[in-house]
Amino acid sequence: MVQYNFKKITVVPNGKDFIDITLSRTQRQTPTVVHKGYAITRLRQFYMRKVKYTQQNFHEKLSTIIEEFPRLGDIHPFYGDLLHVLYNKDHYKLALGQINTARNLIGKIAKDYVKLLKYGDSLYRCKCLKVAALGRMCTVVKRIGPSLAYLEQVRQHMARLPSIDPNTRTILICGYPNVGKSSFINKITRADVDVQPYAFTTKSLFVGHTDYKYLRYQVIDTPGILDRPFEDRNIIEMCSITALAHLRAAILFFLDISGSCGYTIAQQAALFQSIKSLFLNKPLIVVCNKTDLQPLDGLSEEDLKLVNEMKAEALKTAIGQGGEGTEADALLTMSTLTEEGVIAVKNAACERLLNQRVEIKMKSKKINDCLNRFHVALPKPRDQKERPTCIPPAVLEAKAKQAASEEKRKTEKDLEEENGGAGVYSMNLKKQYILADDEWKEDNLPEILDGHNVYDFIDPDILHRMEELEREEGLRQAEAEDDDFEYDGTELTPEQQEALTEIRRKKSLLIQQHRIKKSTAESRPIVARKFDKDHQFTMERMGRQLSSLGLDPSLAVNRMRSKSATRKGRKRERSSDGRNDEMDIDGDTPSKKQRLSRSRSRSRSVSRPPHEVVPGEGLRDSAQKIKAIKIARKSVKTRNKNAKRGEADRVIPTLKPKHLYSGKSSNGTRHSR
Repeated sequence: MVQYNFKKITVVPNGKDFIDITLSRTQRQTPTVVHKGYAITRLRQFYMRKVKYTQQNFHEKLSTIIEEFPRLGDIHPFYGDLLHVLYNKDHYKLALGQINTARNLIGKIAKDYVKLLKYGDSLYRCKCLKVAALGRMCTVVKRIGPSLAYLEQVRQHMARLPSIDPNTRTILICGYPNVGKSSFINKITRADVDVQPYAFTTKSLFVGHTDYKYLRYQVIDTPGILDRPFEDRNIIEMCSITALAHLRAAILFFLDISGSCGYTIAQQAALFQSIKSLFLNKPLIVVCNKTDLQPLDGLSEEDLKLVNEMKAEALKTAIGQGGEGTEADALLTMSTLTEEGVIAVKNAACERLLNQRVEIKMKSKKINDCLNRFHVALPKPRDQKERPTCIPPAVLEAKAKQAASEEKRKTEKDLEEENGGAGVYSMNLKKQYILADDEWKEDNLPEILDGHNVYDFIDPDILHRMEELEREEGLRQAEAEDDDFEYDGTELTPEQQEALTEIRRKKSLLIQQHRIKKSTAESRPIVARKFDKDHQFTMERMGRQLSSLGLDPSLAVNRMRSKSATRKGRKRERSSDGRNDEMDIDGDTPSKKQRLSRSRSRSRSVSRPPHEVVPGEGLRDSAQKIKAIKIARKSVKTRNKNAKRGEADRVIPTLKPKHLYSGKSSNGTRHSR
């Protein structure tokens, strides 16, 4: 089976884009840095590489175009003539020939300039030769710009052509415009061909597929053909003529016997007689369409005579092929509006085509090799008794019941229309379940947990028990609301009453403290204190505790006082209320000595300026230190700058390639290259 996929042909760029793509690729894929000091052999090799690489890119692109476009002599004659009708094969071959000539010219230019570059004696001369070589190549490509544009248009149109297999089983529909060809193909296939009440709605070939006896058939709808000389037919009609001439298919010649297409039966018969030479050696069926408007029996004698002549031609074609050629197969009637006879026409065409293909294969030489492998057993009669085919009565009854059930059975579409339509009716997916009892179909699906059915462990009276529990819970809540328990303490002893009073007083104090803390939470510091907040652990308390233990607290108290004085002299502390007042040991105002020590600590905390000379640094004065700092910063500037860029960083060395963004240079500006 030969398949032609024209959608895989590569896009053909125009002349300007072709040049930009090739030169940009040369610029990116070859070295770009060269210096005068290089050896002359290195300079020659540098520019020779650019010329060769550019020629190779042009050669690859042009060769791809030449190879992917089909050659008219190598493909099936149907596609060859179809391309000739659509695009004119002379123009098509001329365009591909120009592409081939350009490819050869570019190769010759590169060969000549590589020879000249071998004898280049300077950087300037090698560069000039390279520029001249690339310029001549680009000029050749510019000259074939119209051919490239033409081939791109051809490629786009070929990609939209239907995929037709010329060697498979094919049914071809032909006839005058507006006789019902597109309506017929829409009925028997899933093709969606536009149908309108005017002529030449179909302007190209359309393909659909249908099945018959488990075999796939392709059905081709052709544009309408008018009865006029061959030279006067347009491209649309020539597409149909090409399909009729080259495809081995069953021909369905459609005949509008009602005359609503705008053409009489005599005109349609004249068209049949003019193109009947294209029907040779092909199964032919004359189809009388639109019988809902005009029955075949209601035609006049002249028209009926013309129809019978066409029927005789179709019958003669069938007999000439060696077939049986029954009259019922040669002339068929149908109506695409009421779909009467549509399937009969399709089946007749498929059967005629299948018989012809089998007959052709039986006459071929290959069948002899196959027949040697087959043995057909023919039973011999053992007596004179006739034994006709017999179908058991049980089979006939079962078949009758099945037919009756199929007639009565309603589809889901019917049920949907009866129950409110789409969006309202919901299909029951459980009704097709195969179970021992039909009542089980609507049961809930079991929920399995740890290998057990959950429903097996559910109490049947669980709802009743839940109601009892809720009722009992409601009664207990009502009793709790009615009983406002408050202990008055009348039954307690005097000591217990005093303890209860103390407990209640402490509870109220705690509640008040909590409320105060909660109200002033925003004004309190967030950072937790490391020391005693409420000043409970004081030196006096420590002294009393040590005295109660029989120890002398004077040494510990003096040591704590000395530490506190030292700490207060060095550091300012905030009080619990946020003020900067510093108290002495006994809680009095700070003394003059303490204020003096505080001012000294402030002076020591001031930062030293960077240019101040510290003893031991080895510098003479502040000016020398400032100079040393400047030299140090300057020395690390380059190192810090280079450290910001690494190998993995994205770098765009050339934002605008010069050959893409500059025109032809004038005299005296070659230094810019």
